[in-house]
Amino acid sequence: MIGPNEKLPPVRPTAAGDQEDDGDDSSDEESGEADKDPKDQLPDASRASRRPPDIHPHAYSTARISVPAHTGMVATSGNRVVMATGHHVKIYDLSRSDLPLFDIDFKDALEWKNKDTKISSIAFRWSSSDRIGCFLWLGLSGGHMAEIDVRIGQVTGMKAAAHSSTVTHLFRYGKSMVSMDDNGKVLIWNPSPEEFGEDLIMAFTQPRVFRIAEKQDWAMIIDGRLWTSARADSAGHYAQAHNAAAGSRGPNIRVYDIFTPGSTGKTVLPIEHVGAVTSGTMLPCTPGRAYLGHEGGCISVWELQTEDGYPRCEEVVKVSVSDVLSLEGVNERLWMGGRKGMITAYEVGPRPWLVKNCWRAHEDLPVLRIETDPWALEALGRLAVVSVGRDEQVRYWDGLLGNDWIETELLKRESQFSVFRPLKVLVVTWNIDAAKPDMLTGNEGNVTFIERVLTSVDRPDIMVFGFQELIDLESRRMAAKTVLYTGTGKKKTNDGGLSDKVTKAYRRWHDWLVMKVKLHMPVEEGYTVVGSESMVGLFSCVFVRSKEQIDLKDVAIDKMKRGMGGYYGNKGGIVTRFVIEDSSVCFVNCHLAAGQHHVRQRNQDVAHLFDDKELLPMSRSTDEPIAYVNGGDGTMVLDHEIVFLNGDMNYRIDQRREIVVNAIKSGDFEWLGVHDQLLKEMKHNRAFRLRHFSEGPLKFAPTYKYDRGSDTYDSSEKKRCPAWCDRVLWRSREPSRVRQLHYQRYEPNVSDHRPVSAAFEMTVKKVDREARAQIKTEVQALWQHEEHRLLAVARNFYIDQRLL
Repeated sequence: MIGPNEKLPPVRPTAAGDQEDDGDDSSDEESGEADKDPKDQLPDASRASRRPPDIHPHAYSTARISVPAHTGMVATSGNRVVMATGHHVKIYDLSRSDLPLFDIDFKDALEWKNKDTKISSIAFRWSSSDRIGCFLWLGLSGGHMAEIDVRIGQVTGMKAAAHSSTVTHLFRYGKSMVSMDDNGKVLIWNPSPEEFGEDLIMAFTQPRVFRIAEKQDWAMIIDGRLWTSARADSAGHYAQAHNAAAGSRGPNIRVYDIFTPGSTGKTVLPIEHVGAVTSGTMLPCTPGRAYLGHEGGCISVWELQTEDGYPRCEEVVKVSVSDVLSLEGVNERLWMGGRKGMITAYEVGPRPWLVKNCWRAHEDLPVLRIETDPWALEALGRLAVVSVGRDEQVRYWDGLLGNDWIETELLKRESQFSVFRPLKVLVVTWNIDAAKPDMLTGNEGNVTFIERVLTSVDRPDIMVFGFQELIDLESRRMAAKTVLYTGTGKKKTNDGGLSDKVTKAYRRWHDWLVMKVKLHMPVEEGYTVVGSESMVGLFSCVFVRSKEQIDLKDVAIDKMKRGMGGYYGNKGGIVTRFVIEDSSVCFVNCHLAAGQHHVRQRNQDVAHLFDDKELLPMSRSTDEPIAYVNGGDGTMVLDHEIVFLNGDMNYRIDQRREIVVNAIKSGDFEWLGVHDQLLKEMKHNRAFRLRHFSEGPLKFAPTYKYDRGSDTYDSSEKKRCPAWCDRVLWRSREPSRVRQLHYQRYEPNVSDHRPVSAAFEMTVKKVDREARAQIKTEVQALWQHEEHRLLAVARNFYIDQRLL
């Protein structure tokens, strides 16, 4: 026997493939923390905006600029965009045309004729204010270098054999230029004011030589120092030796003070194992720190102001399940480009980091580069951020995220252009365990169940029934039949009817609910089924008062399968949404992974429900989608202003069965809640998708698992521990707009679960479009002042970093 304060024994290992580990052995209180998948450790993205920060700073679009995926390079300066690939350079001026003004073939442009000459790196050099962004340096194969005046499309300078091998990198730092080859030779090019003024003349400048380790895969100037890194499997012996010394902490990172003659480099190491370095940056709001992106999805954070003057790794943050391919510090956000075409902007001050913005920038292909164009501050009056993707496109973004600022300020003034009214919502969830409606007989709990549910709240405006296991999931014949009938294609219905292909089990419950609503609700309060859907055991049916139907639009319903890798819908969810007045509401009926110890799988099921970007059809609204939130268009669950989540979530109680049963008998539900897996995840797991959802107090006994036909908890050989598997949660953009009226269970005993209902008062809004447009104009005027301030801050940062 284990006392209430005694330590529990270790968790019993779960056999591979065991999908119903429901024995009486329970994990300890840290079960929810120990079994973490990397995806569960990511920054909090629950309130991220999906609104792309589009800007159109030029007279012409970049759509016709194609950047070959594996060989193309891009340099930008204000309206000018230069694309180089192979031995060709194309020069665009987007203030004049979207076609190249010049197309230079370096086979013919150089004094020496070499058919193998290819461009390997490009960068604009500094020049006087009237010629900013006019001169482009090019590193070539064979170690040659050249300069182009992009205004006239002509070569204005050359340096043959400046390097002994391919020039892999070119950097601008203040009025100087830095070139680097793969043999470890670095040239620092400084202007000679006494001879040529402040402009750097390539042909007449004798660069200073600095030696570094050879074959560096990544290099960048950060805070006036050259940072380099090589892969362990491709670097030279120098890097390999340091990797061996570093052990599992890799990769080798070397920092050189190249602008101080006679200085030597120093190897610095991350505090834990990370992948190869792919990118690096500084953040204007944290000028004393540098950030490096790594393969494997980590960002290492480096303190620059140290006693010995060399950077020291302070922190490693996991931000993605895939590689960090590109990184740029922009204003107050750290922008990251990944493999799926997404750019994510992080706020790095809070712990954990917050995902503030995340948008699809380059279809589903890698974001190869993100870079701010400091010269655009002068030329365009914008903080322009340029991204290049494997889709061969160049995109421009607003580094100040002005649209989000305007939207945030507009929402603060929502009461000035909106009228609000309350609606009552009733949500019912029940795992039916393949029972039929005609089995609800024999005792009071069965006979009065549906009447008690329907009368639990006075005249609800919306009623949502979410059932699980309408069919016997252990019956292969029935499951196969349902899979065959539902098919693999997505089906959306909004006419309230069921598909002709669904089995009698779904039709039986649908018709029974319709009949009971007519029987028990007031005659004058007609209700209409606005959406119903089924999926291998799951069934959702949504009723709306007929008088509210006129205000409904954008009605949609769809499903997501999670069983057997998404091919079999015994687990997953059905999602129903509509817009009423100008508020979007989403109802999710789910059945998550079973098993006492499968917290991680349940968390992943939830994440997939919320992260599927094509779950629902896009809003049909022709004007601005004001009903949706965070820049969404209604295709994702969290695009909606109010979300209700119900279902058999299968989260268990992390305690021994006999302890739980005794607590139930004594009515100590508050103590049991401390050990509830779902509540623990919501409290402690910083990346849990339900962390910002709410749930009413659990003041009723656990609803699972009963002996069917009795009020006795599972007495089978497994003796499963009682649990609150059946839950109703909610989330609202404005928390005050949802108020719970009740949260209770019912006592029909035809299933091994007890049903649960939750009633709410929900506030919806109706927007006055004209008033909103007027207030938006006022907010946009305020933004102009804020933008001016932020541009000044950005300009000072780039001057400090000698990029302006």
